[in-house]
Amino acid sequence: MKAQKLSASSGHVRKRVDMETRLTDEHHQALKLWLRLLSCTNLVEAHVRSRLRTEFDTTLPRFDLLAQLERHPGGLKMNELSRRLMVSGGNVTGLTDQLEKEGLVARADDPGDRRAYTVKLTAAGRTRFARMATMHEQWVIELFAGLSSSEKTQVHRLLAKLKLHLAGTVTPSPSRRGRG
Repeated sequence: MKAQKLSASSGHVRKRVDMETRLTDEHHQALKLWLRLLSCTNLVEAHVRSRLRTEFDTTLPRFDLLAQLERHPGGLKMNELSRRLMVSGGNVTGLTDQLEKEGLVARADDPGDRRAYTVKLTAAGRTRFARMATMHEQWVIELFAGLSSSEKTQVHRLLAKLKLHLAGTVTPSPSRRGRG
């Protein structure tokens, strides 16, 4: 899909470059679908990253770490956070250090493992994350407003079918490092 956008300053139409711009009619339908999904994902993620930065002065990896802790009020070990976020232990340590300095998370020795720490949201972290999560949900709702309710249901159902197929045919790699 070669989306076009009107340049406000020049009045000229310019083409938005994304993953699909390299496709031709001769490319396989599966490749076209894959790149369409990837382009949509990248556009949504870019919007969310931008809004988190401008409205909360934070990043998507920090938001993701807080979201994991919000789902686990008892806290998570650093290695579990690393596994869930699909980033290296060093990335989790850096994010946790920043969030701890801001008073949003606290580290505690893990009673079951002297070598490990458990990270939990603080009261301030829960409050801040709740505000961010509410806005995040609104942004996503706005981004998908171009589809009717039935269209969203249909896409969700079709993607569930694809996900089930992929889960049965694709062996995931042990980890995807460096995303933080």
